[in-house]
Amino acid sequence: MGILDSLLFGFRVVLEPTNLLFCAVGVLVGTLVGVLPGIGPIGAIALLLPATFRATPASSIIMLAGVYYGAMYGGSTTSILVNIPGETAAVVTCLDGYQMARHGRAGPALGIAAWGSFIAGTASIIGLVIFANPLAEAALSFGPPEYFALMCAGLIVLTYLTQGSMLKAMMMALVGLTLGSVGLDIVTSLPRFTFGIIELEDGIGIVPIAMGLFGISEILVNIEETAKRDVFSSHVRNLMPSLKDWSDSKWPILRGTIMGFFLGILPGGGAVLASFVSYGIEKRVSRHPEKFGKGAIEGVAGPEAANNAATGGNLIPLLSLGIPLNPTMALLFSALIIHGITPGPLFIKSNPDVFWGLVSSMYLGNVLLLILNLPLIGIWIQVLKIPYRVLFPLILLFCLIGVYSVNSSTFHLLLMIVFGAMGYLMRKLGYEGAPLILALILGPMLEKALRQSLLLSRGSFTIFFNRPISAITLGIAFILLLSNILPHVKRRRKEYEEFEE
Repeated sequence: MGILDSLLFGFRVVLEPTNLLFCAVGVLVGTLVGVLPGIGPIGAIALLLPATFRATPASSIIMLAGVYYGAMYGGSTTSILVNIPGETAAVVTCLDGYQMARHGRAGPALGIAAWGSFIAGTASIIGLVIFANPLAEAALSFGPPEYFALMCAGLIVLTYLTQGSMLKAMMMALVGLTLGSVGLDIVTSLPRFTFGIIELEDGIGIVPIAMGLFGISEILVNIEETAKRDVFSSHVRNLMPSLKDWSDSKWPILRGTIMGFFLGILPGGGAVLASFVSYGIEKRVSRHPEKFGKGAIEGVAGPEAANNAATGGNLIPLLSLGIPLNPTMALLFSALIIHGITPGPLFIKSNPDVFWGLVSSMYLGNVLLLILNLPLIGIWIQVLKIPYRVLFPLILLFCLIGVYSVNSSTFHLLLMIVFGAMGYLMRKLGYEGAPLILALILGPMLEKALRQSLLLSRGSFTIFFNRPISAITLGIAFILLLSNILPHVKRRRKEYEEFEE
């Protein structure tokens, strides 16, 4: 079946009434999540995950992916109107988008953000179709040693996902690996780290941890925020950019699309990195770099295109290799696992309805987002005026309902509250939750690949170095680790020498 036939098959899947409804709900919720500061796609997907358990796998992944790329669209609205990023990837948009709003150009800023997101999102879907299948076919030659090496590289990449201390990121990764080992041993079926608690024999679920670290902790942190939000609602007009705006934005959108997509594929890349790199490139290549930070439309168009293009790139390693490279992809990975589907080299052939339904839904979802974002600006402005004291109790209620609905367990509610408090303390002390979540997801897969490899080699570790792919991957992982550790060691040595003097 060719690509065109596959896409037509995918559209038949997504145009089924149930899947069409799930797609519309996903992008609408995603836009709302992007508009509201302090929630983010991770928390929203964690909230909605239990609601998909009784749906089909195709409907579930269509809706959850819609939340993800919908949040990329919505995040620009708050950045431009309020100077508060609704989503982390929209931080850069604040720099020039808010200044455009202050100068009465909120309409063109919102318009170019929506159109740039649409163009980049559509292009990234085409890239997903082109690259996912060949990469999956190449990965069919992977065995347990290759997957072990790939998981090791993924864990090393965790150190690049943090904006703070590398040491703290590694500590969170180790905590995640420890939590991932809780439950029954995969070979002997003996309980490990359960402390006699029956509920822990199935392991620690991703839902209560994700909701605690990203939902409850977000509520606790935002309760402390008392900053007043000034919404530039009176200046929102002329949403269609002018010809000059398009002339200034066409190359930033193109560069942002290409660079964002390929950064999304790379380990450690993603929407946040893509938007920052795009802004830096546009400022460097601009003939008038002094305009950046004062309302340059290029500073909105490039980063918004980049962060939306990265969403398509992020899905390629997840769907073709079964490797989630960021917390959002980890939650999508969990959703597929819950429905009995294992992402990886055989995913496209084994579940064509899910893969092609997802791809086609992203085409349709991007059109829906373009339709939703521009006419509903007035509604989003009113949503922005909802007081936090009203909003966050509702989020807490959804968290409690979501976790309890997984298996009607009060133990999981307690677990969510504990990790919520833990997440709050982590934020206060400069620890991030992303490495913990990713290590929790990759840990059991890493252990399984390691033990399968040692069973094949009768206990010899040379199997990881006798096979070219695993040897090269482990070598790259080691180089990445050294490149992260050596600057830290040199800095500590310099500080010690200055102290001695």
